[in-house]
Amino acid sequence: MPIGDPEIPDTMPAVICHGPGNYAIKEVPVPTPGPGQALVKVEAVGICASDLKCYRGASKFWGDDTRPAWAETEVIPGHEFVGTIAQVDDEASQRWGVTVGDRVTSEQIVPCWECRYCLRGAYHMCAPHDIYGFKRRTPGAMASYMVFPTEALVHKISSDLPPAHAAFVEPLACALHAVERANLGFGDVVVVAGCGPIGLGMVAGARAKSPAKIVSLDLAPDKLKLALECGADVAINIVEEDAIAAVKNLTDGYGADVYLEGTGHPSAVAQGLNILRKLGTFVEYSVFGSEVSVDWSIISDDKELDVLGAHLGPHTWPSAVRMLESHRLPMDKICTHQLPLSDFQKGLEMVARGSESVKVTLIP
Repeated sequence: MPIGDPEIPDTMPAVICHGPGNYAIKEVPVPTPGPGQALVKVEAVGICASDLKCYRGASKFWGDDTRPAWAETEVIPGHEFVGTIAQVDDEASQRWGVTVGDRVTSEQIVPCWECRYCLRGAYHMCAPHDIYGFKRRTPGAMASYMVFPTEALVHKISSDLPPAHAAFVEPLACALHAVERANLGFGDVVVVAGCGPIGLGMVAGARAKSPAKIVSLDLAPDKLKLALECGADVAINIVEEDAIAAVKNLTDGYGADVYLEGTGHPSAVAQGLNILRKLGTFVEYSVFGSEVSVDWSIISDDKELDVLGAHLGPHTWPSAVRMLESHRLPMDKICTHQLPLSDFQKGLEMVARGSESVKVTLIP
């Protein structure tokens, strides 16, 4: 039998994606959870760079001559979120170990648990690939309430954290996965490109692995200072300094052992290939808004690099929760802006400019 808050309203405001460049606030019915599901009252939802790229019509989401569209219309966006259980039945309560009033988050992908990838443990590569906020099966968190499907991966998170801080668990988990892909060693010099939410999470995750040196690259002085607070040893402004030459000076002319790309800017890819030493490791996390071209001979004949992709945050969410609950990150400086849901358009514009914010969060 479902148990829950008797004060749940009939309708709620929600952001609806009608297609690229066409998002609007609309009053919609509060969703009703089915058997084994949970209704969650949303406390905060972050605006991701991928939300912006979807809004702008990037081919990764809406397709092009080489790929079909993946995103769907008439969907509530939002995949970085935290909330409290408002209604849950015994089945879901036992499966997830939650009850009404618990603060929870859910991993952004809702796996099918039936495809080849899910059956082999690589649930983050689930073939249907239903992610909150992009598919009709999985409406997102830019609303007052959302439903966690039965297949969802759910984690508790401390109610002592401010909502915007707790919602940062998603980008932090993603960043930690990128760090794990790099398989860092104690003697490694690690370069992190970008001091946005993902890059700062990469710095924090890399610091936890205790490499020899962490170098952060960006063009914003304030974000570079923030990278130092997150654990970077060196911060290089790529506008004022030749990053490739600087890193080589730090490494006796060899170059970095590991390069973590978290900017989503095409120029950062060539930069990384040139900043790495021979037999170095390049980890690409970003979602790009346009195609990227590089000289592949650098990867093969010149340096024999390991080039690795990273997607989502499989198996890293518990670590991300612990890191946030430890208060080791300067979250007040990372979560720079909290806006009401009605200002979602303003939030997208702030993320697009990038210069005045780090993490923009909506509070329904």
